[in-house]
Amino acid sequence: MSQPDLIIRDVRVVRPGGSEPQHADIAVTDGRVSEVAGRIEVPGGTAVHEGRGRLAFPGVVDAHQHWGIYNPLAEDTATESRACAQGGVTTSLTYMRTGQYYLNRGGSYAEVFPEVLAAAEGRSYVDYAFHLAPMQRSHIDEIPALVRDHGVTSFKIFMFYGSHGLHGRSADQNSFLMIPEGERYDLAHFEFVMRGIQAAREANPDIADQISLSLHCETAEIMTAYTKLVEEEGRLTGLEAYSASRPPHSEGLAVTIASYLAHETQLPTINLLHLSSAKAMEAAMTMARAFPHVDFRREVTIGHLLTDVTTADGIGAKVNPPIRPREDVEALWGHLLAGDVSWVVSDHACCKEELKFGKDKNDVFAAKSGFGGTEYLLPGLVGEGRKRGLSMSRVAELTAWNPAQRLGLPTKGDIAPGFDADIALVDPDRSYVVDPADSESTQEYTPFRGLEIGSTVTTTFLRGRPVYDDGQVVGEPTGRYLHRPTGRA
Repeated sequence: MSQPDLIIRDVRVVRPGGSEPQHADIAVTDGRVSEVAGRIEVPGGTAVHEGRGRLAFPGVVDAHQHWGIYNPLAEDTATESRACAQGGVTTSLTYMRTGQYYLNRGGSYAEVFPEVLAAAEGRSYVDYAFHLAPMQRSHIDEIPALVRDHGVTSFKIFMFYGSHGLHGRSADQNSFLMIPEGERYDLAHFEFVMRGIQAAREANPDIADQISLSLHCETAEIMTAYTKLVEEEGRLTGLEAYSASRPPHSEGLAVTIASYLAHETQLPTINLLHLSSAKAMEAAMTMARAFPHVDFRREVTIGHLLTDVTTADGIGAKVNPPIRPREDVEALWGHLLAGDVSWVVSDHACCKEELKFGKDKNDVFAAKSGFGGTEYLLPGLVGEGRKRGLSMSRVAELTAWNPAQRLGLPTKGDIAPGFDADIALVDPDRSYVVDPADSESTQEYTPFRGLEIGSTVTTTFLRGRPVYDDGQVVGEPTGRYLHRPTGRA
């Protein structure tokens, strides 16, 4: 075996699978973990990083981000990947689609996706990949080429886009979506997207389990009606008004529709995104029992776990689906502790203050949707999870192992020989109070402002190279585009 390039000494290694953290050293050779053992001899010329007894987590696979939605993709890749490194995130999976925002253009992915790859290349401090949304009929025909030629194995449907806007009501969805005249982004389109993805799975049986569809589950008609009711009544304001305008049963209904379509199209690999409420989780668990042949994965965001409509810092916390009342937060934690949640993500979407807020900074309906937070994902889950009895092994599963396995990243998600040496060192006893000025993100505010985060990421390694250490992003951007599924040596 080759001499290691790096030994991370004296850490408590956290692995998926239920075991307690193990005191060990970690050897890294050619960017991969080569040995995990109690005491590894350091050959001459091998670099050493002193872990000082910190927890060593697998680098976070943040399965839900939005680089390039509000800022140019090249800019977000450079800046928001720094926020990733700050939070122990070593792999970002970011959503991309045609239409307004992102590249602000329609057309085929054969034309658009090379532009996406070119904009991101050489600018990221962490590894990255893209989920793509088939927005028009021709995109469904492109799915086999996207899988084969570009290693895109995950796709997305935004269930409410057909007749409700990104930030609220909308009268002209075809213009927003930039789809061909005469086409509809509706339930029939969703069905045919599912059929197209299932056809790609059948054409690629060796990687079929790693080809999946993610769904943003909200129901446009319910939200349009309730938005009108909330605004006409005028009783609620801020985040409470926005939550009421997109009520939890809108999520539950969309989950039910999506699940039946998965059953109808025989597509078993379904990811239900950012479930935010008790009713959404109830629907998701009910559908899992109704359709046991569908391999549902259930996602929750760190924002929905750490904040509610009264504790989040103002309407900067506007997001889809909304931040919810405390009873929904507690319901999510109950499901997470019961093992019903598959992974936790940030849904990071950097929206700078000038764009985020309308002329009236108190009007939640005028504000843009989405906010950043990848830098708080791992330390926030470790800190709050410890208070609630969540094991550190389970944290590793929720933030790294589970999304890596589902989304075609078999070289990610564990600290064991053969895996990429993506490692986050965490001091579980050092807390801090969130101040957006301390973030590497270019977002000037955060809904987490003033929140005490119960642990701190001290060092992040990407394939054995430090990208964040002692409060600073270090080195040059060496993140790679991940053609999925990634191979194992």
